[in-house]
Amino acid sequence: MASKVRLYVEHPLGEGQSVPLSRDQANYLFAVMRLPVGTVLSLINGHDGEWDAEVIEGNKRGGILLCQTQTKPLLLPPDLWLVFAPIKKARTDFIVEKAVEMGARRILPVQTAFTNEKTKPEKLQAHAIEAAEQSGGTFVPEVTDLHKLDALLADWPADRRLMFCDEAQAGASVTLPTDAGPWAILIGPEGGFSAAERDTLRALPFAHPISLGPRILRADTAAVAALTMWQLALGDWR
Repeated sequence: MASKVRLYVEHPLGEGQSVPLSRDQANYLFAVMRLPVGTVLSLINGHDGEWDAEVIEGNKRGGILLCQTQTKPLLLPPDLWLVFAPIKKARTDFIVEKAVEMGARRILPVQTAFTNEKTKPEKLQAHAIEAAEQSGGTFVPEVTDLHKLDALLADWPADRRLMFCDEAQAGASVTLPTDAGPWAILIGPEGGFSAAERDTLRALPFAHPISLGPRILRADTAAVAALTMWQLALGDWR
C-alpha cells in the first residue's frame, strides 16, 4: 500500500541510509500526524528519487528514519524555466505551486517596471518543496532570489529561447513553439509590461512573443496556460 506521508529531507537517500529528522519534521510526523515507530513513509530529496523509509525512533523533538527501497527514480522535468513578476502573496504562492506540479525546472521571480510585490525566496522555496511532496514529484526546482528583468535579460544564456507572453497579443492566433532545446516562459505583472520593456523584448533574437488566446489573462492564470501550451508542444506531456 502506498505511503500516506511524503517528506522532503536534505539528506542523502540510499539503501540502509539513516536519516535524522529536524525538530520541525519530527513535530509534524509524531505530534501532528501521530506516526508510530515502524511506520513506513516516502522520502525525497530532489536528487536520489523516492525511497521508502521506516521510522526507527521518534518523538516531537527528533527522530531517525531508515531507508529501505527505492520506489521511484529521479525524474527530471524538461529544461524549462518559469520567469514571472510576483503578484499578491497567495497568487504568487499559487504560481510557484503550479510551476512545480506542471514541470518547471527553475523558477525565477523578476522585478519589472510595474511589479509592486516583493518576494521571500525561502518561503517560496518551501512552497516548491510542499508542491513536490504533494504531487508525487521527485525533483524540487530552485526558486531564485528576485532578479531585475533588464539585468536577467542582459546575462541571458545564448542557447535558451524565451517564450514571451505578451498581453498586447491578445486576440492574435496562438502559435505553439516548435524548436526543441532549453526554454523559458516569461509572465508579466498585473499591470502588464511597460512599452520600453515590450520593445526590448521584441528586439531580442531569443525572444518569441506569443498570444495566450482572445482574452487578457490574470498573471497566475497566464502562467498555468503558458506552461500547459509549452508542455503540450515540447515537454514531457506529449
